[in-house]
Amino acid sequence: MEHQTPPKTGSVIPKFEAKDIEENKAMAAISYIGILCLIPLILKKDSRFAQEHAKQGFVLFVAELAVWILGMLPVIGWFLIGPVGSIVAIVISIIALLKTLQGEFWEIPLLGQYRNKVNF
Repeated sequence: MEHQTPPKTGSVIPKFEAKDIEENKAMAAISYIGILCLIPLILKKDSRFAQEHAKQGFVLFVAELAVWILGMLPVIGWFLIGPVGSIVAIVISIIALLKTLQGEFWEIPLLGQYRNKVNF
């Protein structure tokens, strides 16, 4: 009998209770508006839905800060990293915010898997 190892994936999409989603959609949605991600992290410790979104929003915020810092590099930062990174961050924030208001959890590609490392 062979033993198979399950394939490795970046992370698992969490399941949420319907009541938690309905009661905390708005609070979870602000997680994707820059530093406001700290509000649900601090105020909604009892909501798994808000916490998962807030952690992911925090990871996105850190990435936005990195883009901002790298955007200060002469030439490549000014014309490539800064503008492109900012547009990508805005698009990701809008998609995540809209999905949250629909009661869904969308894991941000590349970044979303790091939300599990955020412990507040």
